[in-house]
Amino acid sequence: MILVFVEHRDGKVRKGSFEILSVAGKLGLGETHAVIVGKDVKTLAESLKDWADIIHCVENPLLENYSTTAFKRVVFEIAKRTNPDAILFSASSLGKDLAPRVSASLGSSFASDCTNIRVENGKLISTRPIYAGKAFLEIELKNKPYVLTLRPNIFPVENLSKSGKIEIESVEISEEDLGCKVVGIERAEEATLDVTEADIVVSGGRGMKGPENFALLRELCSILPNCAVGASRAAVDAGWIDHQHQVGQTGKVVSPNLYIAFGISGSIQHLAGMSGSKVIVAVNKDPEAPIFKVANYGLISDLFEVIPILKEELKKLY
Repeated sequence: MILVFVEHRDGKVRKGSFEILSVAGKLGLGETHAVIVGKDVKTLAESLKDWADIIHCVENPLLENYSTTAFKRVVFEIAKRTNPDAILFSASSLGKDLAPRVSASLGSSFASDCTNIRVENGKLISTRPIYAGKAFLEIELKNKPYVLTLRPNIFPVENLSKSGKIEIESVEISEEDLGCKVVGIERAEEATLDVTEADIVVSGGRGMKGPENFALLRELCSILPNCAVGASRAAVDAGWIDHQHQVGQTGKVVSPNLYIAFGISGSIQHLAGMSGSKVIVAVNKDPEAPIFKVANYGLISDLFEVIPILKEELKKLY
């Protein structure tokens, strides 16, 4: 049996969780169980019935906001009750924080940021990139329950047409279990799609020359479907755009169908965060820019001349 931790935000289950549920249902390790945690999440649990055989719903007002210690305790308790062969998380910011703590509590094997997972001769084999994406490592996990995080936007979402059953679980949580208390959440002014969940990412680097020019990328994104604005570390460090948009080794790892890089030279740290993109398009004035080595299509040109033309052509298509 496989247990999947389901993430949700703003009243919606995140795409990465549906991806993991789809993978779990095809691994051949028995039933797929999901665990969803929060305040008033039974309605969300209903939306998981097509993807999981059993949905463990843990509701508690204290769990309205994410807490490392409290959520770890909940998942640990559910794992003890269900005894899964594996526990899967999305390799999101939350999953990367929670999964290793659950693994340590259970004394189990752990693999992070996996881009493939399969069962071979009864053994679970996972694949993950190493050396900034230059090589791939295959890992045979030993100690059950295996705990893994799976990279978002790699696995397709497939409705498995299950008839899941919801089980309301009780896990005792107190104020002391929270460790700290969330007193407020400040959101970025622009309500944009997260770069890790986008099908298309349009990114800008130092070549954008200033924060005002990122409006050009936002205009492109408003035309393209399921698109998000990304950025290099140089642009973020310069204060031109928020850190939530940063793509790279110290930012977010993305795997969109299309990645368009404007004015990004292509440092090894940035390439580590976007080299898994299906198609990479680079626009840069420097013909020696490292990003051209990984790009499927490259244009040596001034991005400020290219973007207006591209925008007009895209308007004809969408």
